[in-house]
Amino acid sequence: MYAIVEDSGTQIKLTPGAILDVDLRQDETAEGSTITFDRVLALKGDGDDPAKLGTPYLDGATVTAEVLDEIKGDKIDVIKFKRRKNYRRKVGHRQRLLRIRVGDITAKKKAPAKKKTPAKKKAPAKAKAPAASEK
Repeated sequence: MYAIVEDSGTQIKLTPGAILDVDLRQDETAEGSTITFDRVLALKGDGDDPAKLGTPYLDGATVTAEVLDEIKGDKIDVIKFKRRKNYRRKVGHRQRLLRIRVGDITAKKKAPAKKKTPAKKKAPAKAKAPAASEK
């Protein structure tokens, strides 16, 4: 089972129990807190069930995850250089990330479809023949 969710402009494939890094959120950074992803784009169940695709999101589908830690990503060096001008600039950057463990993937269950029975049609009433006029 897996779900594809949208988070901070990126699409992430989540499977139950997976540990991965996502962009930092300011309000949900405490260790042990839970995050709910409600922008689910696609959902695939176990077995031969077909994947459910949203337009653009699936209604009622959510994925919950537990925050494990706040970490820093790999260092990225940004270098600017212009030859023969004595112009050199180097700036480093480390993105702050949240390490999460994916928990439950839930989908809204559809109510069983009610079978529509055709309404019984009444036979049209026979019109009485007009009385014959005598001449």
